[in-house]
Amino acid sequence: MSARPTVAFVTLGCARNEVDSEELAGRLDADGWEVIDEPSAADAVLVNTCGFVAAAKKDSVDTILAAADLKESGRTQAVVAVGCLAERYGNELAAALPEADAVLGFDAYTDLSARLRAVVAGETVESHVPRDRRSLLPISPVERSAGAVAVPGHASTALDPAPADGVAGGPQLLRRRLVGGPVAPLKLASGCDRRCAFCAIPAFRGSYVSRPVADVLAEARWLAEDGVRELVLVSENSTSYGKDLGDLRALEALLPELAAVDGIERVRVSYLQPAEMRPALIEVLTTTPGVVPYFDLSFQHASGPLLRRMRRFGDRERFLDLLAQVRAAAPEAGVRSNVILGFPGETGADVAELTAFLSAARLDAIGVFGYSDEDGTEAAGLDGKLDEAEIAARVSEVSALAEAVTAQRAEERIGDVVEVLVEEPHHYDLVEGRAAHQGPEVDGTTTLRGAAGARTGAIVRAVVVGSEGVDLVAEPSPVGLPLDASAVGS
Repeated sequence: MSARPTVAFVTLGCARNEVDSEELAGRLDADGWEVIDEPSAADAVLVNTCGFVAAAKKDSVDTILAAADLKESGRTQAVVAVGCLAERYGNELAAALPEADAVLGFDAYTDLSARLRAVVAGETVESHVPRDRRSLLPISPVERSAGAVAVPGHASTALDPAPADGVAGGPQLLRRRLVGGPVAPLKLASGCDRRCAFCAIPAFRGSYVSRPVADVLAEARWLAEDGVRELVLVSENSTSYGKDLGDLRALEALLPELAAVDGIERVRVSYLQPAEMRPALIEVLTTTPGVVPYFDLSFQHASGPLLRRMRRFGDRERFLDLLAQVRAAAPEAGVRSNVILGFPGETGADVAELTAFLSAARLDAIGVFGYSDEDGTEAAGLDGKLDEAEIAARVSEVSALAEAVTAQRAEERIGDVVEVLVEEPHHYDLVEGRAAHQGPEVDGTTTLRGAAGARTGAIVRAVVVGSEGVDLVAEPSPVGLPLDASAVGS
């Protein structure tokens, strides 16, 4: 192994995991590791796993096995599993998957470098022993202290070691970007206090912990200096931000501050709980310059009785009323959601209620998922289970409807003026980007025709001239190209 060992990351799952990987990369970089892109050229490979649902677990296991194969053919000496699957199953995963040289939980992150060096040296490192992370913090949010437990993605700022003169140093960012480009996730909080019957996340991510405002703003400024133009705020539940800081309206105060950060053109909030939406938050999301009117609302279903069985709130009428409030404030607002089909006890009438909601809601993007039992959840013990064939049939039916209604919503936008953030370099006269109502990765995209001079990171004002499914086609508006003239090249 070289004097400066090398490590590569493979990150699976959501944008929250992306932030966690970049924190780990920052820690390792600060402790003498060289972070590289290619796993086959690295001394160690860290697989940041996803443990949310069965398909994600399988993907994580397959990725670990593929990384382990590199030990036979390349430079790689160690493959280490971290992330949600590792935290959730720990030593059980290690026993079932000996190809992984170590399985480390969240508590190992602060000491990751030492453990990784030991693994690369051939030493045995004890695997994580899972526990319910909700038990690590007080039940009352205002009594919690983030410093009391390891919270991935929250150690972005720390004090530099004091220099020889004894004067304390300034803040140092413990994050190293692994994915470039003009868009970056920024973590608001971790964990969740809700008790949805189908979800295991609170048990392995823990209780809800907000990041301090100063840390969020410091990281936003750092990202802006690195060329980021759009911040995507992520957490398990962004609407709860601040409740453990003693301020239930902290998000409303934070958003204008983030939008005012020099270099940031867009702030987008993900993971909003419909039951926690409030008029003041809708107002900030729809009227603050630089904050896009974008509503990533976790509806999950629209049948009131079934939602109660899921330990959730709302119904078709309440959700449509919420959407009416949003569109009264911002008719152009983007709205996306996910829905679950086949939850235990779901009837044909429940499905009909959901399809009626989707037909009326005019959503821009819809994720449709089939229910599957998750270890340790209330739903796993419920009666009324549907067989896999019936769940698949319902998923197919609702997916077809979702495709139709989201395509119709995209078609309704023809003729609208949109502001497109350019994300891909030009190909001939075509430029790929996203309008304000389109979130990264999960929603549609906008193709700009005749904007070949726009550089990555430019925001171009354009008129929508066509659509294909959820994707739009637009042309630069006569009003001018672009909004940011400094982002145009020849």
